[in-house]
Amino acid sequence: MGLLDTILGRSKPVPPDLDQLFAVPSAAVTLQAGADFAPTGLGAVCFATVEGGAFAQLQRDVRDLLDADTGRGGVPVEFSEDTYGYTWLLVRHPADDPAALVNDLHAVNTLLQDAGFGPQLLCSLIAFRDAQHRSLALVYLYKRGTFYPFAPLPGARERRDNALELQVRALLADDLRTETDLARWFPVWGAPGL
Repeated sequence: MGLLDTILGRSKPVPPDLDQLFAVPSAAVTLQAGADFAPTGLGAVCFATVEGGAFAQLQRDVRDLLDADTGRGGVPVEFSEDTYGYTWLLVRHPADDPAALVNDLHAVNTLLQDAGFGPQLLCSLIAFRDAQHRSLALVYLYKRGTFYPFAPLPGARERRDNALELQVRALLADDLRTETDLARWFPVWGAPGL
């Protein structure tokens, strides 16, 4: 960061810290004990789609990586595109193994970052559900290195449970680096896994 940046009030962006994802399994225990939300075994990575052969090869590499990591014939991996043109990669694991899910999400993020697609990475999410079938996601903002909860209201079209989100933020304050700017708690409507 130079003198001109300092004078103009520009700040250097915080580099992403993908290792923050490894805090999710302990946060899952806290979330289940404190709010009765259990992991679903579903997680997703969202990134801006890039056209071209290099990106198509990278998608094949992601599938190969996750298949090789399982040793049990492959984890079902699904690619989809949302209405905004972003690509989602959905990973499935047994609900009782959030550590394996986080390992796969970390591996995908790392592979994309190391291949030069870091600027295209938007977020990762890990899905949870409670006994009343309410959905909750812990969303990791790649460029901020922080998490926030996203809780869509069941049966409601594009409405979220803000009270639950704030409750989860308070509950997980010691487990995760939470995004302090609520304006950055972007809704991820229709995200795979929710």
